[in-house]
Amino acid sequence: MGRFLNKGNKKFAEFSKTKYFVDKTELINRLLEKDITEKFICNSRPRRFGKSVTADMLVAYFSKGVDSRPLFEPLKCVKDELFLSNMNRYDTIFLDIQAQFEAAHERKEHPQKRIRELVVGELKQIYPAIVSEDDILADALSKIYEETGSPFVIILDEWDYPVREPAADPAEAADYIEFLRGIFKNSDAKEYIRIAYLTGILPILRTKGQSAINNFTEYTMVHAADLGAYIGFTEPEVRALCEKFHTDFDKMKQWYNGYRLGDTCLYNPLSVVKAISNHDFTQYWTATGTYADISELINQNFDGLREAVIRMLSGNSLPLRVSDGKNDLRTFLNKEEVITALIHLGYFAYDRRTKSAYVPNKEIQDVFHHYMENNQNDNLSKFLKQSEKILHALMIKDGHQAAKLIQNVHNDFVSSIEYHDENSLSCTIMIALISSFAYYHKPIREFPCGKGFADLVYLPLPECVNRPVIVVELKWNKSAKAAISQIKNRQYPQSLKGYAGDILLVGIDYDKSTKEHECVIEMEDLNS
Repeated sequence: MGRFLNKGNKKFAEFSKTKYFVDKTELINRLLEKDITEKFICNSRPRRFGKSVTADMLVAYFSKGVDSRPLFEPLKCVKDELFLSNMNRYDTIFLDIQAQFEAAHERKEHPQKRIRELVVGELKQIYPAIVSEDDILADALSKIYEETGSPFVIILDEWDYPVREPAADPAEAADYIEFLRGIFKNSDAKEYIRIAYLTGILPILRTKGQSAINNFTEYTMVHAADLGAYIGFTEPEVRALCEKFHTDFDKMKQWYNGYRLGDTCLYNPLSVVKAISNHDFTQYWTATGTYADISELINQNFDGLREAVIRMLSGNSLPLRVSDGKNDLRTFLNKEEVITALIHLGYFAYDRRTKSAYVPNKEIQDVFHHYMENNQNDNLSKFLKQSEKILHALMIKDGHQAAKLIQNVHNDFVSSIEYHDENSLSCTIMIALISSFAYYHKPIREFPCGKGFADLVYLPLPECVNRPVIVVELKWNKSAKAAISQIKNRQYPQSLKGYAGDILLVGIDYDKSTKEHECVIEMEDLNS
């Protein structure tokens, strides 16, 4: 076994014995079912979503020189004839691109030259009569296949490292793309490759409107097709872990659920495992990155970008066109490209059914909350302070001040929202109360209670039980008092017993003629 060729199954064997191991081996069955036109695969996902573990699993399955049957026998993969006949059959090349580029930079070597020499060197050791040390990698692969008739499996982890980093050298990135083209786009590649599997954060890089290696099928956080269940942990898998290790599943769902790929709800594996191991729910995955990921992107100077972020943070979804999303982190043309990049990074999620982006869970909400608290001079931070004043006005039942501040939010931060009905007013109120996510669950629209449906309900987090439930009823060209009367007449408060001791009744009306908001606030004790 070599460093890059046929690394064997040791790493995956060790990982499969860890106590939090979740079996994703059915992915192998899905890959084997792909036909000849689908054997070039790029499966991208955010950091810490299990990319390297998947790569190790594929290396263990495909590599020549080991017997992996005992390893896979107890696992969920279907051991049919197709599975067994392909196991440990192929010369398998595995490269951690980030590791190799970093090593090359440390040694002041050219990365592609280093990779070629290392991999071709190992090929020459096994096939000395076929491979010359002067061969480029594609020629070595082609020559071996021509002589032996045995194709290769090529697995690249962190494939996008040379092109995704904002500080990446453009010339070096261009050389790297040509290196990939040489391996995967030459006329012999379809013959000498059995499966090519690239994994990273970004989809395949596009240049001048076309993919530089456009023979790859892409599976992404925007569209994962039939591989969605193998990116991250699914809800049944998380529930099983919570039951096994006596962890509160409802809290787990609140903190880390929210990514949706097709019909599959996904959780970040790192965060789930850390929460179980530490018996604590907090930010884990985001601690592996930096707030610079957010600040550098959301401070791009595009009209409507910050407003779009504010909308999503408030609990609203954002209609988004992702087809034109750019596949690097250096150059952007519009806010849609920035938001698409943040989806690939995991800071936002995308629902293909509604074609909209949204904030997936409390972990991500907290990331942005901390960002806004720690960056005092940008518009997001200024907006958070304004929202905190609105929430305070509600708590002290100062309807006049609350209405005035809501008016300012609409004028200064979300002026693009044109009021046509109560739904557009609801969007503004959710935005105005964005600071509530420090104390409350995501607001629930059209909450069924009493004899109807409350427009907005904010339920306090378990650690904030002293906070009142907030029920917001909205009116259009009527009166805020009419909104309060509706809350009482339809008995909304009675159906909210058990959530908190007090309930804050908030009635808000917008007068179309005067273009002003009116707010009336009352408090009721549910236990009285």
